[in-house]
Amino acid sequence: MNQKLMKQEKLLNFINGEWVEPSTEKFTAVKNPANKETLVQVPLSNKEDVESATESAKKAQKRWALVPAPQRAEVLYRVGLIMKDRKEHLAQLLTMENGKVIEEARGEVQEGIDMAFYMAGEGRRLFGQTTPSELKDKFAMSVRAPVGVVGIITPWNFPIAIATWKSFPAIVAGNAVVWKPATETPIMAFELAKIFEEAGLPNGVINVVFGSGSGVGEAMIEQDDIRVISFTGSNNVGRRIASKCGEKLKKVSLEMGGKNAVIVMDDADLTLAVEGILWSAFGTSGQRCTACSRVMVHESLKNQLEERLLNEMAKLSIGNGLDESIKVGPIINQGGLDKIKSYIQIGRNEGAKLLAGGYIMENGAFAKGHYFAPTLFTDVSPDMRIAKEEIFGPVVSLIPIKSLEEAIEINNSVEYGLSSSIFTRDVNKVFQAQRDLDTGIVYVNAGTTGAEIHLPFGGTKGTGNGHRDSGLAALDVFTEWKSIYVDFSGKLQRAQIDVE
Repeated sequence: MNQKLMKQEKLLNFINGEWVEPSTEKFTAVKNPANKETLVQVPLSNKEDVESATESAKKAQKRWALVPAPQRAEVLYRVGLIMKDRKEHLAQLLTMENGKVIEEARGEVQEGIDMAFYMAGEGRRLFGQTTPSELKDKFAMSVRAPVGVVGIITPWNFPIAIATWKSFPAIVAGNAVVWKPATETPIMAFELAKIFEEAGLPNGVINVVFGSGSGVGEAMIEQDDIRVISFTGSNNVGRRIASKCGEKLKKVSLEMGGKNAVIVMDDADLTLAVEGILWSAFGTSGQRCTACSRVMVHESLKNQLEERLLNEMAKLSIGNGLDESIKVGPIINQGGLDKIKSYIQIGRNEGAKLLAGGYIMENGAFAKGHYFAPTLFTDVSPDMRIAKEEIFGPVVSLIPIKSLEEAIEINNSVEYGLSSSIFTRDVNKVFQAQRDLDTGIVYVNAGTTGAEIHLPFGGTKGTGNGHRDSGLAALDVFTEWKSIYVDFSGKLQRAQIDVE
C-alpha cells in the first residue's frame, strides 16, 4: 500500500461529527483488486450503530432545516473546492480500492466536483410555484420541504460519484443523511466524510456507518426515523428493499442496473461505432450499470464490425489501473470473476460463438489480482441468457438485425431499461429511436455510458421504480411538496363551495 496515499490501518464510523469504533468491534479487510494487497480494515457495524447514527441525524436535521438554503449551499461549494484541490489524491485512492483505471477515476471524482457545484446552485433556487387562487383575497403557493433523515446505500463501482448524486441534493434540501457505503470501497466514504467535516457541515448532518447489507442496510430499512431509502445496486436486493419500505410507507428510490445495447445501423460511421462500443463495453471492465453488453448490428456490417472489434480489442492493455498506459483494470473480487466465468459457459451452451476472451487471466502478473479477458460473442440470439441477463463484466454479445424496428424490439424485450445507443447518419432514424427505445437514457452516435450530472439518471422497468438520481429530479426524492394557502379576506371562504 502507498502509505503517502492512505495512512489509516483501520477506518471508523463517522457519527455526530466523531470517528467511533463499531459497537461490534469487528472489522474486515479491504483489498486492492489489482494485486490483492490489504489496504485498510473496515468496520462491520450493526443495528446499534445505525440507531446511534439515526439519532444523531434526527437531532441535527431539525437545526439544519432552519439554516437558510443559500447558507446550506455554501457548505457544498466548499466541499466542491476541496474535492477539486484533492482530485488527484482522491483518484489514486479510488483506483486502489476499486480497480478502475486512473483516467476513469479522475473522471469519477470530477463528477462529484460537478455535482457539488450544481447542487450548491440549487440552494438559491429550490423552486416551488405560485398560482392564482380561485377565490378573492387569497394567495396560493407550493414549496419544497425536507423529508427529514434519509438513508443512502451506495455501490462499489462508483464509490464517490453515486454518493454525491444522493447526499448533495439531500443536504442542500435540508435533510440529514445516514450513509452505508459498500464494504469493498469504503475509502472514498472516509475521504468524503473528512471533506464534509473540513467544509464546516454541522455535526450529525452526515453520518457514515460501514458494514454489510444484512448488518447495516437492513437496520436502516427497519429504522422508522429514516424516511427515505435511496439505493443503487442489484435488482434482487432492490426488490426486497422496496417491499420492506412499502410496508412502512417509507419513500424509496431504486437504481438497479441494466442490459444496455448499442444499435449499429447500415449507414453508421463504423470507426466511431467501434470506439463507442469499446469504451462503453470495456471501460470499468464492464462493471457499470450503463455498460454496453449487447450490440445489435445490421447484417450488412456484421462481418466488418466483428473484424474491427477484434483488432481493437487485441490492443487493449490490461493491468493495474494506476499505470497510465492501462485501459482495462481488474474485476472487483473473486465473486465477480466467478459470475462472469459462469456466463461464458452459459453462452457456449446456448450456441453463441465465442470470438475472443472468455477466460480468467491467471498467468504472470495477472495472478496477483482479479482479471478477466475482454470477451466477444457473436451470432447471439435475443432469447439467450447472455443477451438478457446482466453479467457485469467485460462481455459483449453481437446480435445481427435487419432493420431499426427489429433492433428496437430486441432492445425493449429485456427486463431492464437503463441506457441505449444508436449509430446512424439518418436523422429520421435518430428521432424514431429516441422516441421508441424504452430506456431512461438514449445516446446518439455515442456509447451507452457518459451521463452528465445535470440531467436525470435512471431507467425504466427492472432498472428502477420511477425516481431519478442527478439533475433537478434528485430533489424530488429528498423533498416533499407542501401547498400553502393564505386567505387575507377576513372571512371564511370554502374553496369550490363559494366559487360563484
